[in-house]
Amino acid sequence: MIAKRLPFDQAEYDRRLLMTRMAMALAGLDALYVSDPSNMAWLTGYDAWTFNVHQGVVVLQDADPIWWGRDHDCEGARRTVWMPDACVIGYVDGFVQSTQQHPMEDLARHLDGMGVQNLGVEMDNYYFSAKAFSVLLQTLPNIGFADATGMVNLQRLIKSAPEIAFMRKATAISERIIEGFIERVDVGVPKNAVIAEVYRDAMRGVEGAGGDYPAVAPMLVSALDGAAPNLNWNEEPFVADKATTLKISGCYRRYHAPLTQTIFLGTPPDQMKRIEAAVVDGLEAGIDAAHAGEPASNVANALAGSMERAGFEWSGRCGYPVGLSYPPDLGERTISLWANDDSVLEPNMTFQITSGLWIDGFAVEIAECIRITQDGAAEVFSNRQKGIIVKA
Repeated sequence: MIAKRLPFDQAEYDRRLLMTRMAMALAGLDALYVSDPSNMAWLTGYDAWTFNVHQGVVVLQDADPIWWGRDHDCEGARRTVWMPDACVIGYVDGFVQSTQQHPMEDLARHLDGMGVQNLGVEMDNYYFSAKAFSVLLQTLPNIGFADATGMVNLQRLIKSAPEIAFMRKATAISERIIEGFIERVDVGVPKNAVIAEVYRDAMRGVEGAGGDYPAVAPMLVSALDGAAPNLNWNEEPFVADKATTLKISGCYRRYHAPLTQTIFLGTPPDQMKRIEAAVVDGLEAGIDAAHAGEPASNVANALAGSMERAGFEWSGRCGYPVGLSYPPDLGERTISLWANDDSVLEPNMTFQITSGLWIDGFAVEIAECIRITQDGAAEVFSNRQKGIIVKA
């Protein structure tokens, strides 16, 4: 008997499976093919860097889920999914990147044997290709297909107590990363050298919580590049009298708690201090508006309103749900904190909320991870200073 490496107890997985089956029933589905690795892990516990090949979980209404993937990865599945070994099935390497046959032909054979009639698939997914769907259509002409994009993602929105505990550990790792970054960044130090230590802190984690690789790489922009907020680092040195923004997330057992911090090497000019005040006030206004029972748009409108009162314009999305994730995306791809999303916030939803301004070469960006509470304003996971960190 192979020992299992499960992060949660069986009751947690049973709860998740029940929620998913209820959503399937409402959609008239007797089977669901889940290819998003975050959803696969949430439903079954599966955890491996194997999403570079076709793989997935088949959720049925009346039987345990089936993990399906490459034969080479079946041993990893047997160690990380809660289902019995008989629920792990694989296809031979001859299907991998072949121009003569496709892995979906193997999946189709299994689905046909299960008697599936109405199958949901995650159509808009990084890991499910147009070719994959085309092959399923050709090989399963008698099955009805439905777009189940976001079906499992929506079940993940409200976090359980064990999930929130994991996010608190991820927060501690995020804080350690930021602290280490502030200690090491200095004029003349190459950016890549500091990022190397960021990775070291991320993997070492904190006492009682070893780090995992994050769903996104650190993003670090400084000087005039600050106007392009999603760049990565290079080997150039940090320079005096310029701001640098670091966007990171600690990760514990695949759960994330992102933080973004801006640091200034020198004395910030008055214009940057004015921008900083607007960014901090905007962030706090957004957090204060994040109430259970209210629409997500309230958060974005509160943040934008605060910016406008300070004389700045803000438009666009200021946040999204976070929690369990795999590359290349940190978010859960459901609710957006922006002016046109009226999704209702509920207790124990967790979000990254971002406030920032990029004006005339001055860039300040700050982000926090929050939890919607039962009553009152949202809980902020981190206790770090929200404004610019000044390092003379």
